[in-house]
Amino acid sequence: MLLTDRRKIYSQEEIGMIENELLQQIMRCGTPDAVEACITYARFLSLTGITNENYPLFIRLLEVGNHWVIDGLIGERDPFLFMSSIQPNYNILESCFKILTEKHPGELYPKSLSVILGVLQATYNVPEDGYHIYALSIYDLNTLSKHLNEDIGQEDSLNRVILDILHKIAQLKGQLGSVGLTGEARDKEELAIHANEVMSHFYDDTKRLFQVIPQVLLIKKDYRTNEIQPRAEVRFEDSIIYDLESMTEDPYAAVSDEEFEEEVYEDEVYEDEEISDPEKNLEPDPA
Repeated sequence: MLLTDRRKIYSQEEIGMIENELLQQIMRCGTPDAVEACITYARFLSLTGITNENYPLFIRLLEVGNHWVIDGLIGERDPFLFMSSIQPNYNILESCFKILTEKHPGELYPKSLSVILGVLQATYNVPEDGYHIYALSIYDLNTLSKHLNEDIGQEDSLNRVILDILHKIAQLKGQLGSVGLTGEARDKEELAIHANEVMSHFYDDTKRLFQVIPQVLLIKKDYRTNEIQPRAEVRFEDSIIYDLESMTEDPYAAVSDEEFEEEVYEDEVYEDEEISDPEKNLEPDPA
């Protein structure tokens, strides 16, 4: 279909570009209206379900970061298992580490962090297999470990998952003391050693994470600080126009028959009025 005006003919590709630009504006969540539209879009995606064909859209919404949008996307599901229906691949893992890198500790909504940790936990449950899908670097390990919360301790659910992933990565170390390690074997050895160091500094009350992770990565922020919120949403059930009974029953059945009793109309009584007889008022003909 072509849309035309007096100056330009719009092709289907150009219309698609305009639609895409509008969608990008929505996903920036720069205004309350955009946030509301993004929430609706997230809910629509949530209903469609995540597949190997559409998962990039779900990751794009995770990158949005707005917690109202994330709530609309995840709904009532367990965020740790949110992406469990698809097999982790390099692109998914790269996107997860990208989000971890861009967000400071505390700047990532806990549900978003839970989704990412669920993917990493499933990937590196067998460390060697996970490493072949996405070969971690020391920097990747630091961007994951910086989201440990030292103030809460190991009993926190998010901390436990991060520590579990670090424990799996530490199992890559199988040649400690070997001489002349090179290439991938050396990279795995360094990863395993660093994972053990992070865990030992977290568990030891006399040590702090900044001693093993660059301090600049540990600057804390709050995800709620710069977040634009939608206007107050009123549930449809709470709105004025919603009437549960009238929505489920015959609207006329709710009205009693007494209200529709036939009105009794009394015959109007008119007072007798003198009606002049035209024949009586005729004057006699002088002829």
